[in-house]
Amino acid sequence: MIIDGIKIAQHYKEELRKQVDLLSVQHKRKPRLDVIIVGENPASMAYVKSKIKAADYCGIDGELIRLPSSVSQKELLRVVQSCNADAEVDGILVQLPLPSHIDEQSVITAIAHEKDVDGFHPYNVANLWLNCASIVPCTPLGIMALLESTGIALAGRHAVVVGRSNIVGKPMAKLLLDQHCTVTLAHSRTANLAEVCRQADILIVAVGRAHTITASMVKPGATVIDVGINRTAQGTLVGDVDFKSVLPVAGAITPVPGGVGPMTIAMLMRNTIECYKNRLK
Repeated sequence: MIIDGIKIAQHYKEELRKQVDLLSVQHKRKPRLDVIIVGENPASMAYVKSKIKAADYCGIDGELIRLPSSVSQKELLRVVQSCNADAEVDGILVQLPLPSHIDEQSVITAIAHEKDVDGFHPYNVANLWLNCASIVPCTPLGIMALLESTGIALAGRHAVVVGRSNIVGKPMAKLLLDQHCTVTLAHSRTANLAEVCRQADILIVAVGRAHTITASMVKPGATVIDVGINRTAQGTLVGDVDFKSVLPVAGAITPVPGGVGPMTIAMLMRNTIECYKNRLK
């Protein structure tokens, strides 16, 4: 089975659009998402445009704040604080990566945790691990929705997550643990990585290196989720999984593009609406 992230994301956005229609009538205003981008990185600009387009589709007011790559950290923090203080703003997203002269963690921590739609603020990270109400990072949340769409029971399965980032790997492991999976968190320095991956009923790969996972590393029938987005010398987008060789082995697999990416954006819309509803309370 090829898991169609575009189709599943569209279904979620349709449901979110209905929610926004009802909420905006009840509360006399739409949810609002402010997206801050620093510089002219082409990939970042493409991501941001996709996010604003999805917000518009869902009925969310999307505000794009563009700052030059030369902006100082002090000025960027001032812009973030301005968004924090604006009662009309429900969600704030600072597009990563930021220029090297800016400390990303300081910027993330400066975002009001109740408006942190990415779920990266230390408050939300801690609450996720403490099983308290929190905003969950969009990509892991989207992956859980993709797994749900397959109808595969998760409880008792062995899930291997390759990649230990704060954005994907670590929160992904926690969400799988919450569904009673046995979870192995692997990474580039894992000894016998191929052997570890072959044990996985569910294999989630987020290492940022093209074609890291090949057919010989996949257990027959496993569900394979490819988070990677890499551009080849020819300009083609490919994942961290060698899709062509793994496809005949896997029981279900996400393509790149068209797999995890659309779900990440759909879950960003969900998180924005959740922040809106939480602030209404």
